[in-house]
Amino acid sequence: MTQSPLSMLDDSLRATRQNFDSIPVIDIAPLIDGSDPDKVAGEINWALTNVGFMYVKNHGTPDAVVQNTFAEARAFFDLPLEEKMDLHISKSGTALRGYIEMFGENTDPAKTKDFKECFDIGPETADSVTPFFGPNLWPESRPQFREAVYGYHEAMKVLSKILLQGIARSLDLAPDFFESRMKNPISIQRLLHYPPQTGKIDESVMGIGAHTDYGNLTILAQDDVGGLQVMNREGQWVEGPPVPGTFVINIGDLVQRLTNDRYLANLHRVVNTSGRERYSIPFFIDADFDAEFGPLAQCVTPERPAQYETVTCGQHKFGRFRASYAHLKDAS
Repeated sequence: MTQSPLSMLDDSLRATRQNFDSIPVIDIAPLIDGSDPDKVAGEINWALTNVGFMYVKNHGTPDAVVQNTFAEARAFFDLPLEEKMDLHISKSGTALRGYIEMFGENTDPAKTKDFKECFDIGPETADSVTPFFGPNLWPESRPQFREAVYGYHEAMKVLSKILLQGIARSLDLAPDFFESRMKNPISIQRLLHYPPQTGKIDESVMGIGAHTDYGNLTILAQDDVGGLQVMNREGQWVEGPPVPGTFVINIGDLVQRLTNDRYLANLHRVVNTSGRERYSIPFFIDADFDAEFGPLAQCVTPERPAQYETVTCGQHKFGRFRASYAHLKDAS
């Protein structure tokens, strides 16, 4: 009998097998069409208070847009390593655009080497380079790649604004609360490839080590392979399996800071023991570089005083990236 890949996992990497609705699935159609945004806001409130993650369905993004981007991601990562390295992220300076090789980025560097490769783009800007802003790098051999991946980035910008309106409503804020902080927001469109792992697997090497996301909001498209794990408030790892027709949504550090820990920017990681190549497409939307984030007045009480100082989005996010990339060690 062939031994299950799961049985080879170190105990610390095992996730609880639960129905996918242990991470709630939220139908956001009533938010998009305006028929019942308060209902959706209430469901978002519960999800972000208790889980920090949610699936969203009826989100309005055509499946063809998603699947076309997955196809281009697979084709890109199949290119020769030399061609991908010509687009290495170090060539973009602080703009942080381009290819990251296996072990080139480590999200939990004190504990884990990340067994993944990535490709990042952001908003198309002028030739000047500042942290998170600058020209994108594109593979010349696949002209259709640019159209598909940048088109996906633009579609996610639209969806992210809708979701942030829902989060604002869930906090009893004006729906446009985040817009004043997002005149020229930092955004990163990432493609990820996780090869399968075999043999004895522990925390020293895995798809991506345990981490929280750095900014406001993440929209994740998963393929059908699985491997996402999310930590609940009891410290247990729970599987976040693929659910057809949905995106996985989670908040980042800045929203947890904004809500003074009312909402949870949750630890998550990826362990791919499927025996198959895993691909995912996360989109990160943050805020303007100089936008300030500190605890909201309504989230501070005598029982829960302010847990955080105010920081700017760029200051916080760039500090986190500097810890992950060698070429940023001396960047200001």
